[in-house]
Amino acid sequence: MADWDIKKLRILRTLEEQGTVTATAEALHMTPSAVSQQLTGLAKALGVTLLEAHGRRVRLTGAAQLVLRHAEEVFAQLERADAELLGYLQGDAGQVRVGAFSTAIPALVVPAVQELRRTHPGLSVVVREAEAEAAYELLAEGSVDLALSLAAHAPTPRDPKFSRVALLADPLDVALPAGHPLAGEPGLRLADLAGEPWIFGSSGPWSQITTTACENAGFVPERAHAAADWNAIWAMVAAGMGVALVPRMAMAGGIGALERGGSGERGRGGSGEQEQGPGHGGSGSGVALRVLSGDQPRRHVVAAVRRGSEGAPGLARVLAALRRAAVDQAPDEAGGEGPDWHTRTVQPG
Repeated sequence: MADWDIKKLRILRTLEEQGTVTATAEALHMTPSAVSQQLTGLAKALGVTLLEAHGRRVRLTGAAQLVLRHAEEVFAQLERADAELLGYLQGDAGQVRVGAFSTAIPALVVPAVQELRRTHPGLSVVVREAEAEAAYELLAEGSVDLALSLAAHAPTPRDPKFSRVALLADPLDVALPAGHPLAGEPGLRLADLAGEPWIFGSSGPWSQITTTACENAGFVPERAHAAADWNAIWAMVAAGMGVALVPRMAMAGGIGALERGGSGERGRGGSGEQEQGPGHGGSGSGVALRVLSGDQPRRHVVAAVRRGSEGAPGLARVLAALRRAAVDQAPDEAGGEGPDWHTRTVQPG
């Protein structure tokens, strides 16, 4: 394959525009002899004659015109590459891979991606669902660029591999069967449910979060049924099989297809309304989602990147969009803009 030297091709193009070697040298701040040497070298590399005498001037040969036609395509592609590279360096282009646990995807990741599609359409976000703990493994091995996880299941903030930033303290509300005696109880506390049958996973992050929240309220929950899928948990609560803690972010994913009605406290914000879902499994019963006003438990959502990658503009844009989504999700619970990655850390919990 011939050696298509970009610098020499530009000199040839300038010669076509200027008409003489002298004018070309002046335009390019070169000496005429240097221009001649470069064009001679290009002709030798391509194996064709590029110039021919035309009186006291030179003119481009047919081979030179053919070379320039292809060179113009090369120049245009290089301009496009420069523009794309500039966009990448400014965070307007490129790809960011995000690993996130299931309830974070509809509540935080999807709104962030929708915003970025409007504001930075050249920036591609690839989402991979992963358990909270597994997200850090994916981050460490380089399979994702940013991980959304729970502080309770993340490595210590002193871990030298990662930089972390707090996104959201996600409140946990309690789901009770609609006809439960405590469904309309004013000032409901988690401790009031110590004697109830509970529904939560047999292992994993949610099991630990539920048991920890109940233990902090002064009791060990009796697990009546084990489930990890939120719709399954919701259906069992609706059927009167037990009670369960439900993160607000899970509600953003649409579990339970809630309808408002009745009295009591709303599941999102405690405005004085009770939220109930339609019947499940043919039982005709619904779900009352209650705010635990006295001892509201929370789970802390954090974002993390590999330490040293914090300055990548694309990552910064994705993080900023995630922060705005967190504020929209829970204005009083979000981490806000905050300081930089190195100093914005949270303690596990």
